[in-house]
Amino acid sequence: TGVSMMDPNHFLMIMLSRFELYQIFSTPDYGKRFSSENTNKDVVQQNNTLIEEMLYLIIMIVGERFSPGIGQVNATDEIKREIIHQLSIRPMAHSELVKALPEDENRETGMESVIEEVACFKKPGLTGRGLYELKPECAKNFNLYFYHFSRAEQSKAEEAQRKLKRQNREDTALPPPALPPFCPLFASLVNILQSDVMLCIMGTILQWAVEHNGYAWSESMLQRVLHLIGMALQEEKQHLENLSEENVVTFTFTQKISKPGEAPSNSPSILAMLETLQNAPHLEVHKDMIRWILKTFNTIKKLRESSSSSPVAETEGNIMEESSRDKDKAERKRKAEIARLRREKIMAQMSEMQRHFINENKELFQQTLDELDTSTSGVHENSPVISDAKLTALGPEQTRVAEPRQVVMCILCQEEQEVKVDSRAMVLAAFIQRSTVLSKNRNKITPDPEKYDPLFMHPDLSCGTHTGSCGHIMHAHCWQRYFDAVQAKEQRRQQRLRVHTSYDVENGEFLCPLCECLSNTVIPLLPPPRVLFNRLDFSGQPNLTQWIKTVSQQIKALHLLRNEDSAMIYCFFFGSGHSGHSEKMDQLQLPEGFRPDFKLKNPYSESIKEMLTTFGTATYKVGLKVHPNEEDPRVPIMCWGSCAYTIQTIERILADEDKPLFGNLPCRQDDCLTSLTRFAAAHWTVSSLSAVQRHFCTLLASLVPNEKNGNLPCILDIDMFHLLVSLVLSFPAIHCQDFSGVSLGTGDLHLFHLVTMAHIIQILLTSSTEENGMDQENTNSEEELAVLTLYKFLCQCTGSALKEISSGWHLWKNLKAGIMPFLRCSALFFHYLNGVPAPSEIQVNGANQFEHLCSYLSLPNNLTCLFQENSEILNTLIESWCSNNEVKRYLEGKRQAISYARESNKLIDLPDDYSCLINQASNFSCPKSGGDKSRAPTLCLVCGTMLCSQSYCCQTELEGEDVGACTAHTYTCGSGVGIFLRVRECQVLFLAGKTKGCFYPPPYLDDYGETDQGLRRGNPLHLCKERFKKIQKLWQQHSITEEIGHAQEANQTLVGIDWQHL
Repeated sequence: TGVSMMDPNHFLMIMLSRFELYQIFSTPDYGKRFSSENTNKDVVQQNNTLIEEMLYLIIMIVGERFSPGIGQVNATDEIKREIIHQLSIRPMAHSELVKALPEDENRETGMESVIEEVACFKKPGLTGRGLYELKPECAKNFNLYFYHFSRAEQSKAEEAQRKLKRQNREDTALPPPALPPFCPLFASLVNILQSDVMLCIMGTILQWAVEHNGYAWSESMLQRVLHLIGMALQEEKQHLENLSEENVVTFTFTQKISKPGEAPSNSPSILAMLETLQNAPHLEVHKDMIRWILKTFNTIKKLRESSSSSPVAETEGNIMEESSRDKDKAERKRKAEIARLRREKIMAQMSEMQRHFINENKELFQQTLDELDTSTSGVHENSPVISDAKLTALGPEQTRVAEPRQVVMCILCQEEQEVKVDSRAMVLAAFIQRSTVLSKNRNKITPDPEKYDPLFMHPDLSCGTHTGSCGHIMHAHCWQRYFDAVQAKEQRRQQRLRVHTSYDVENGEFLCPLCECLSNTVIPLLPPPRVLFNRLDFSGQPNLTQWIKTVSQQIKALHLLRNEDSAMIYCFFFGSGHSGHSEKMDQLQLPEGFRPDFKLKNPYSESIKEMLTTFGTATYKVGLKVHPNEEDPRVPIMCWGSCAYTIQTIERILADEDKPLFGNLPCRQDDCLTSLTRFAAAHWTVSSLSAVQRHFCTLLASLVPNEKNGNLPCILDIDMFHLLVSLVLSFPAIHCQDFSGVSLGTGDLHLFHLVTMAHIIQILLTSSTEENGMDQENTNSEEELAVLTLYKFLCQCTGSALKEISSGWHLWKNLKAGIMPFLRCSALFFHYLNGVPAPSEIQVNGANQFEHLCSYLSLPNNLTCLFQENSEILNTLIESWCSNNEVKRYLEGKRQAISYARESNKLIDLPDDYSCLINQASNFSCPKSGGDKSRAPTLCLVCGTMLCSQSYCCQTELEGEDVGACTAHTYTCGSGVGIFLRVRECQVLFLAGKTKGCFYPPPYLDDYGETDQGLRRGNPLHLCKERFKKIQKLWQQHSITEEIGHAQEANQTLVGIDWQHL
């Protein structure tokens, strides 16, 4: 108010005096004086800072008029301006914006009433929050010197607005916005901008910039002066645009800045200095702003001339504007030419360097070209052109594919190496974990791991062993050195400093050196193992019946040999004595070409054999929760099981996301499955041959019974895909002693057909018998009639215990749906085992997927043809399967069995409104404290159990330690991994083991797309299905432990939390 009643020049003189700057602006040669070397730079810096602050104060006095009573505005305009400037810094969430805005006497911001006029709400994605973004048309109201900006905010806002203008291909000038007029009481404040003292200050600073003295001025000072000039031009423009006939314009800033200084200084006009600065190379940053000032000056001049109707002046204005445009054009052209010449020069230098390098290394360059030519021609000679129509993964029609040369680089030493059987081992960082993601029975009691036989996986998949990898490759010896260094580093930590890290070295855990992904072992990279042992000559191969008889004879011989005293067997083979044993061996009748005494030489290098043992032992240790023992005969079983379970997991993820079976896997998963399948196929070479042979004999006996293996599970209690993988991967232990000419591929095919037929019987025995006539089609196709015939034969074998079904269409539909997951898993398995590419038809989601899978897997489209082709032996096998006591009990309704296809597991359904969960939690009482309310009710998202977390009352003992309810629950529900929702905190909790955990954003958002962890804001929360799906995907992909590891590495405070007590 006081300033508005004072003479502007008087007020500015007072300001100069208060800032102690009068002497500076009254001394003509101030800039020259400070160019000497003896200048005290601190004094200059102090003076420059004072000038900047004084200019900033003038900007505030003249420009901040958005308060009712000062400017002609209302409270709505004020809050709009606040929002515009906060969003000019960056897009903000609702809660951030509310905190940043000033509150009224009622502690309200008034934001909701105006926000939609100035901002657009951008809904949140799977991560982050919903954000308000400034509308493009409101950007013109941005004021760089907004009085609520801190220095940091001003800098961020300036950078953001310039970046936005560059994206929109606009000038990067940030001119002052057009301001509302002052109320009459304060109208005289604008005269400060055109006062003589103000013009003197502006002219002096511009003169310093023109003379380009490095001490006397700063860019910030110049920027403020340009801003003040822009404010003055905006004021004059508004005065002219709102001019009425009876009013006279008293604001004549443009006329004053056009006049040169008076004698004796004869300084150039402010306008002339601006035109000079426009082309100054050291003011590139401010060039757009100066250009905007000159353009606005010309616009105002036109307005004045149009009001005074002076055509001569108008012509002069046009000429001036045109000359300014021509200058700009010429300047841009000059810069473009300089850039072009610079690019050409750089390219020429690069070409010259390339030529020089080739000349210096002629021999190496020629050698590389020769190697490339050789490898290319070699591939073309050995690999015929592959047609999609002929791609078959196994059997007599198996497509022959030349394995390309696999050269990989170690991430630790950067050395490249080809993957060969006799070379140094290359390994992938991997993480093995127990899993219940596919489990259909979470209540199964865990057997004693020391006595448990994992040979047969139950169809409920109660607990499997999953292997994942980040896909990063190392030399085995480089990894060993790295892991030893990590161990040594942990051991060097003093006990008082030792805290839980995101990895447990004692359990073999480490972080991938490249991506810091949690790992606990390494998988060796191998060439295709079947190439080493397989003979793809299918001429004269036995059919299924003959093959089963031959293998049964081989198994019988192995049984007898195993039961004989080893010394006697040695005498029989290599000596002449012991006629009694001779008679026994005569009775044995060894199959033609079978040599049980033959010991196969291991084709792998010592380094690879060591890594095969390392990964196999790690799988055994984690999968069974026992101490490492590489001699245990269960080691190969756990390796086969991990391979099968991991493939089943991947297949379920692809099916749930409706993605094609091939072509959509990320590289890391593709590399992991390739390495894992090849490892599982090669592990028998480092295992006890007799142990693997025993496993094969027992596995096959579950389908082809013999008198030696009586107490085996019935076909209802065997997961057929696990059985298939174990049979196929253990069969080479028998086949390596068979020299009759039977191909290993023949064995694969017959085993696959045998297991497929067993699975068909499994599906028919357990399928729903309810017929739905509404959608039935009376086609009576060949497949339907055949499956109906097979079902009737099953009814005979079960003594009519099965319900009669007259609809072949219903049976065929159930059979196709039930067997599809098995076929999809088998296609993945044989693809990675034999390396045959998948046909294009199953790389996309299209029609006839069943038929294409059958073709790829050497199966007839009518699966029942398998039974017809092999009826001689299959009828006997089906009768033996159906005569099992457990099958009879199931048919009598005395027990349950898994039906097919198994439904995919998902997390529990959550209510849309979070208040429902709060009500549920408020009614939950601690189960151990006599009805008291739980302090921290926590919901398991896997099974839906409500737990009393973070409380001593519900602590239990687990493996000799006291743990909280959530940690204890993870071991029964998720094999050590759990996902929980802490209801009162609205927070998702991830747990893995006893020492790892992290908090994760909940899937509940308010109307502004924000989470409310801790329920502090109190806004209504609703379920975001996309975010919940993301949590579910993390669980299905076994990424919870990885997520915890990354979170703990990023936030060390998480490491110090005692997660086991939650």
